[in-house]
Amino acid sequence: MMTNHLYMRFVKLPILLRILMIASMMITLFGVVIHFVEPKSFPTIFDGVWWAIITASTVGFGDFYPVTTWGRITAILLLLIGTGFLSSYFIHLSAATVTKQNAYAEGKVGFRGSSHIIIIGWNERSRSVIRSLIEADEIIILVDDTLGSNPIKDDNVHFIRGRANKDDTLLSAGISTARKVIITSDQNLDELQADMNTILTLLAIKGLNPDIRCIAEIQTSEQINNARRAGADELIPANALTSAVLLNSIASAEVVNPLLDLLGELNGKRLSYIEVEASLIDKNFQEASSFLLKERNIILIGRKRGDDVIVNPKNNIKIKYDDQLLAISNDQ
Repeated sequence: MMTNHLYMRFVKLPILLRILMIASMMITLFGVVIHFVEPKSFPTIFDGVWWAIITASTVGFGDFYPVTTWGRITAILLLLIGTGFLSSYFIHLSAATVTKQNAYAEGKVGFRGSSHIIIIGWNERSRSVIRSLIEADEIIILVDDTLGSNPIKDDNVHFIRGRANKDDTLLSAGISTARKVIITSDQNLDELQADMNTILTLLAIKGLNPDIRCIAEIQTSEQINNARRAGADELIPANALTSAVLLNSIASAEVVNPLLDLLGELNGKRLSYIEVEASLIDKNFQEASSFLLKERNIILIGRKRGDDVIVNPKNNIKIKYDDQLLAISNDQ
């Protein structure tokens, strides 16, 4: 029973490990045998094992070699048996390496790490986001079920192929240890279906990691509340942004390019909320704006009080201690 148990455990080992174990045992055996067959030519067992390794690998330094008939017969058997196992090992090792590389490129290998950013969906928007995150030296996990291989060849980008609303796909992407998730809307679906897919993905993500921060792109205003109920921390109304650009182009001539340039400038800077420091409390918005621009090179553009956000408020609005200031800061 013990022998059968050991055999079953051996059979369950990876084939590379099995071949390596057999080859090691064969080389050790021939090393011991040649030592006893020709003790003068091979004074120690280590000399015999050394000769067996060199002979089986077909290197043949010539520092040890058999001179008797039985010693040469042992060498012939080693070449016929041992060399075959070593060759088989290296062949399987090469094949396993290629298979692993292909699986990695095709998104079949799970990610092991933490504090990474998961981006769901491949399109021009996600491409631009990934490029910016690479420059910031972030670790990015791209999840998509339409790609055949990783579209971005960078060490910081790990590709997982699969549907983002499935648990096994999210677990492969390291959802439990990720820092943030960005969900881009699927442009191949109609607007309502794309939003339903985004909401389903949000539910799957929050079910596995309720504390993770989720930023989702939504296309229809009717689904904004549903997306928030599903757990979205921030929502980006894609069509609203496009509509705003179109409306501004109608209201003012040649305003589109400057507006797009302004949005593009945010790639090199950081738009965020900053806490109110003690020196700004009870100052008006104009005074706070002048101070931050002069002392910190920060452009103040708005104020948040509770859920109320005002962009470009009146200059005489007072800054309170529990306010948050919306600002553009140079992060270089």
